[in-house]
Amino acid sequence: MSTLLLPSRRRFLQGSLAGASSLALSPRLWARSLGANDDIRLGFIGLGQNGGGRGSNHVGDFGKKKGCRVAAICDADTVVLDAMKKKLVGQAVEYYQDYRQLLANKDIDAVIIATPNHTHTFLAIAALQAGKHVYVEKPVSHNLWEGRKLVEHAAKHPDLIVQHGMQRRSDGAWLQIQEFIKGGSLGKPVVSRGLCYKKRDSIGKIGSPGSAPASVDYNLWCGPRDMAPVHRKNFHYDWHWQWPYGNGDIGNQGPHQLDVARWLIGDPMACPSQVLSIGGRFGYDDDATTANTQIAFYDFKPVPVIFEVRGLPEKDLNFRGRLPTYKGVGVGNILECEGGWVAEGKAYDKAGKEVQKFEKDEGALHQDRFLESLRSGKQAATHTALTGHLSAGLAHMANHSYRVGTATSLDAIKTSIASNALFSETFARMLTHLTDNKIALTGLQAVLGANLSFDPLTELYTGEHADAANQLNRESYREGFTIPNA
Repeated sequence: MSTLLLPSRRRFLQGSLAGASSLALSPRLWARSLGANDDIRLGFIGLGQNGGGRGSNHVGDFGKKKGCRVAAICDADTVVLDAMKKKLVGQAVEYYQDYRQLLANKDIDAVIIATPNHTHTFLAIAALQAGKHVYVEKPVSHNLWEGRKLVEHAAKHPDLIVQHGMQRRSDGAWLQIQEFIKGGSLGKPVVSRGLCYKKRDSIGKIGSPGSAPASVDYNLWCGPRDMAPVHRKNFHYDWHWQWPYGNGDIGNQGPHQLDVARWLIGDPMACPSQVLSIGGRFGYDDDATTANTQIAFYDFKPVPVIFEVRGLPEKDLNFRGRLPTYKGVGVGNILECEGGWVAEGKAYDKAGKEVQKFEKDEGALHQDRFLESLRSGKQAATHTALTGHLSAGLAHMANHSYRVGTATSLDAIKTSIASNALFSETFARMLTHLTDNKIALTGLQAVLGANLSFDPLTELYTGEHADAANQLNRESYREGFTIPNA
C-alpha cells in the first residue's frame, strides 16, 4: 500500500462533462496529486430509498476503511441528503444535489455510483471524463450498447480504475470451486444455473400518473430518460420494476448470480450467440412492467447457463411465508455436473451426499480491493468494466427476448422448447411454482420470448426480431444526457 495512487504525474481532462451544458466546466481539470500517505477522497452519487439504500451502505462501509475519506455526497433528493447530513454531523463532507458539481470538485479521487440503473453508465463515463476512478453498482448498464461504451471509455483512461459492485468476484471460494470442478470428481459440467428466488410483493396501482416528490430534482433523476409522469406509489425503489429505469430482478439481483454462472464456465469474454426467455407477471395486477417470474436460457458452448427469477413466495401467495428453493438454494448458484453438483458452498455427489465444503465470505473485501487497486494502479482482470458489462449484458439479453415476445399458451410453450430438455425441466418447475401459489394454469398464458440470435463481436441481434431487439438495446437519450463516444 505504499505506492502512489497516481504516480507523481498529474492528469487533466480535455473537453467538458457529458450532460454539463447548464454547468460549464473548465476544459482542463487538474486532478489532485496524492502522496503515499494521503487519504483517498471519495464522492458518493446516489444514496437510495430514504437514505437507507445501497449507496448509504457504501458511505458507512467505505467510511470505516483506513486510508480513505468520505469527502462528498450527492443525491437528487434533498430529503435524502438531509438525512445523511444528520448521520454524518460534524464531519467535513461536501453535499450536492447536482452530480456535475461533485464531479467538478478537483479534490475527489474516486466516485461511488449507486443511482437507479438507467444512470449508471452515464454517470460512470462522466466521472471518467472528470478524471475520477469509478466504483459503479450492478448492473453497470441499462442496456448492452451503453455497457460497451463504458468498456471503451475505461480503455481510453487506462490510469483510472473502474470496478463493478458484484462482490462475489472477491470471494475466493468461487476460485476454489472452479479448481475442484477441474479436478473431475463430479464429472463434466452440464449446466450452470443462477437463481433469484426473492419475494417481491405488488407495488400497487395508482389511478392516474403523479409527480416526483418536491424534494427531487426530477430533471437530474431522469437523466437520459424522458421526464415522464410518475406511475408508481413508491418513487424511490419501485423504479426497479419499470422498463425506462430498471431491469427487473434479473437485472437487479440477477447480475450477481449471472456473473458467477458465467465465471464458473470459464469466464467467457463475450455474450452467447442465442438467448431465449419465458415468463410473466403473475399473482397480482400492478403498475410494474417487468416480469416477476422469468426463466432464461443462454446458449453458451459447451455448457449453457440457465437463470430463474421467482418473485412469488414458496406457496399460497403468502409473502410472510418462506422463500422457495431449488437444491437448497434460494438466491445463488448451482453448477450441475454429470456426477453431482455444487450448490453455493457445498458439493454433492449424484446421490445427494455432501462431499466437499467451501467457506464463502460473499466478497467481504470487495471494497478493500477497490481501494488497493487505486493505490497500486493495478486492477484484476476479473473486476473490470468488461466483466461487469458482460454479466449485466446477460440480463439485458433475457429482457430483450422477453420484451419482443408474445403471450402464448402454456402448451404451445412446452411444444416450442420440447427439444431443450434442460429448459423444459426448468419451465415445468416454474409452472409447479405458480400452482403452489394457487395460480390456475388452465387458460393461463406466459410470454414466450423471441429466440434471439446475437453476434458476440458486434453485440447486435441478427435474424428474425433483430430490429425490435436492437432498438431496445440502444434506447434513446435525452439532450444534455447523451453518452459520448470514447
